[in-house]
Amino acid sequence: MLLSWICISCFLQILILVCSYRSSSECLVRMNYHLSGEGNVVSVGFFPAYAVYPLNKTIDWRMTTFNRDFMVEFKLRNYQSILAMMFATEEINSNLNILPNTSLGLEIHNVPHGQRRTLANLFGSFSAPGYSIPNYRCAREGMSAAVLTGPSWAITEYIGTLLDLYKFPQLSFGPFDTTLSEQRWFSSLYQVASKDTSLTLGIVALMIHFHWNWVGLFIIDDHKGAQILSDLRSELEKNGVCIAFVEMILAIRGSFLTTSWKNQEQILESSANVIIIYGDTDSLLSLIVNIKQKLLTCKVWVLNSQWDHSKFDDFFLLDALHGALIFSYHNEEIDDFTDFIQTANPSKYPEDIYLHVLWHSFFNCSFFREECKIVDNCLPNASLGFLPGNIFDMAMSEESYNVYNAVYAVAHSLHEMMLNQVPFQTRGKGKEMVFFPWQLHPFLKSTQLINCAGDQVVLDWKRKSHAEYDILNFWNFPKGLGINAKVGTFSPNAPEGQKLSLSSHMIQWATGLTENPQSVCSESCHSGFMKTHREGEAACCFDCKQCPENEVSNETDVDQCIKCPETQYANTEKSHCQHKTVTFLAYDKLLGKTLSFLSLGFSSLTTVVLGVFLKHRDTPIVKANNHDLSYILLITLTLCFLCPLLYTGHPSRVTCILQQNTFGLLFTVTLSTVLAKTLTVLIAFKITAPGRMRRWLLIARAPNFIIPICTLLQVVLSGIWLATSPPFIDKDVLSEHGHIIIICNKGSAIAFYCILGYLGTLALGSYVMAFLSRNLPETFNEAKFLAFSMLVFCSVWVSFLPVYHSTKGKVMVAMEVLSILASNASLLGIIFVPKCYIILLRPERNSLHHIRDKTYTMKKNLKT
Repeated sequence: MLLSWICISCFLQILILVCSYRSSSECLVRMNYHLSGEGNVVSVGFFPAYAVYPLNKTIDWRMTTFNRDFMVEFKLRNYQSILAMMFATEEINSNLNILPNTSLGLEIHNVPHGQRRTLANLFGSFSAPGYSIPNYRCAREGMSAAVLTGPSWAITEYIGTLLDLYKFPQLSFGPFDTTLSEQRWFSSLYQVASKDTSLTLGIVALMIHFHWNWVGLFIIDDHKGAQILSDLRSELEKNGVCIAFVEMILAIRGSFLTTSWKNQEQILESSANVIIIYGDTDSLLSLIVNIKQKLLTCKVWVLNSQWDHSKFDDFFLLDALHGALIFSYHNEEIDDFTDFIQTANPSKYPEDIYLHVLWHSFFNCSFFREECKIVDNCLPNASLGFLPGNIFDMAMSEESYNVYNAVYAVAHSLHEMMLNQVPFQTRGKGKEMVFFPWQLHPFLKSTQLINCAGDQVVLDWKRKSHAEYDILNFWNFPKGLGINAKVGTFSPNAPEGQKLSLSSHMIQWATGLTENPQSVCSESCHSGFMKTHREGEAACCFDCKQCPENEVSNETDVDQCIKCPETQYANTEKSHCQHKTVTFLAYDKLLGKTLSFLSLGFSSLTTVVLGVFLKHRDTPIVKANNHDLSYILLITLTLCFLCPLLYTGHPSRVTCILQQNTFGLLFTVTLSTVLAKTLTVLIAFKITAPGRMRRWLLIARAPNFIIPICTLLQVVLSGIWLATSPPFIDKDVLSEHGHIIIICNKGSAIAFYCILGYLGTLALGSYVMAFLSRNLPETFNEAKFLAFSMLVFCSVWVSFLPVYHSTKGKVMVAMEVLSILASNASLLGIIFVPKCYIILLRPERNSLHHIRDKTYTMKKNLKT
């Protein structure tokens, strides 16, 4: 069935290209096509039913024929508007409730190519057919009440220039033009169409729905196109849609026949797969011809509703406009209109030569050229409904719907004028109503009626509602199908989020596209990335860059990544923040276990050494080295080795305070004890002149007073520290990725370094004293061991400072613990291990006899 229908369509089109209506179309030009219907009052309509062009400025478009030196182009979409005017007039005359005892007539004129001839026809309708005398009105059967013009803005404007001089009511059935109303260029003009200010909103909503953010624009180059471009640009930018190119098309037919687009190469190579076209069929005819010639089949065309696709048929199987999305004014079906079209034929309307020409062209009727009428030999029961949809669409177009409403608005206004007893005259036995045209204006302006489809008709532009749109999908594959399928709606008055309704599964996309097309300048940046705009390009053209450290993006196409809070960190994909794990130098971790084991091990070892010294306290080697100071030193070292336990485990306020102060206090005791030991050796061996002072110092054990004095100074320093800025619990969120380290903040860094400086001074003093006593007699001298131990001690803490400052978190705490253990271990190992070796493994050297023999041998060697 479909195949046979396509064959019929192609057959009909072939007939057109032959010379089947070479003679019939000539009649339209020769007889200056017009149509009239009698009535007491007449509504006049100007329709571009056909156009005539010189041969040398045109190409062979669809539905054209050549006659001598000109070409005639049929405009069947506009002819449907003529039929709508006839249909509305017949309905009104058959309705006894509107204009009783008065008949409504009609007068239809073609809009020729050029303003001069159009205005001549207009004067003729004012005066009388064949007269065209300005400011005069000759005898005629019907008074002209209003003029219907359209569908283009240009026709309405130049006819309105003359009508406005006479304050003659003019009704435009074309698309609504905000400029014409708001600037009040034409005070006598009424626009029947609803406001189309929401068209740009609908187009932008469609772009957003399909995530198209890179589009091209073809806009008609007139004041309406400039307004649409301004509105579109504003709405597109507001919603993040960028314009790839803008091409303004001259509103003159044929302007692109001999020249290409200004930026043709840029347009053809543009990555924008969606192109918006705004204009009417007549003015942008050559643009569509160009598009079809270049077979741009992979583009999605978004059009406004003023398109007559029947003009653009050719004999390619593919159609560049297949899959186009069209915004058409929403209107309900008018009852019986389709039946009226199907029954319209030359027999019913013999005065309409347009029907005669169509019947001759499409149904092969015999044609009488002189009278421009068919004779016989027609296809039985022929009807416009037999024509394929791509040639003549039976569905009521929006222009026809506006014409229908315009005729009813004029009739209701006349009816209201009669009811309000506005004075008027009658002539010719009551056949003609005579009144001034301006008398109808108040009633037209206040018109507010409900048509038979249930839609409200308002002519006052201030009270007009915003138009609702049907979104149509143009199906034209295979070529000749020509179906406008409704796939959605746009209602500007609907709640936010519900304005656009679309059945995406019904949409047939352009040839070559199997899924929803994409039209973007740059692919979306996914989670974990942010946009970096390309310099000198549109905002939609960008590169994707991964979020910086510890920043995330969980949406697409973000301009800036979000920094994670201090308690969270970015995952590997940089798509979301994760909560950091709270950590510290814990006992159950390897580092904590190791440090705790070393701490307890060294502390136990020191206790063992202390036990050995206590057990052998009466031996010469223990007595010779001031055993009381040795005991104090060993006890202090035992406690120092336990200090690291304060650094391990979850910090608390108490442990934070005890850490540094206990460390400082115990190390002060340790270093002051070593200093006391070195001073004791110096006093015993370095003071060469015997006397009461030396004896008193040794007996009074003066060096032992160094320990409490140095300790008291340390206590004072700790007290000042605790009073001014004591240590406290702190969180380190930066040192270790994904972790929050609980540490003890030292509070006052100055106080901490003052204590380290004080300890360094004691260590340095001890080292100097020990170094000075290194050459004393070896039997009683431990000065060498003290000097070496203090050298190692100082080396540990000098190395600690730079390492301490270069680490953070748990590592910093561990470094401090290791320094404590290493420095204490140096004192234990260097000072006490040699003595334990003699006590435990070489007991024969730990006796008075051995000491005497060694002393005698040394003296003998000195004598020799």
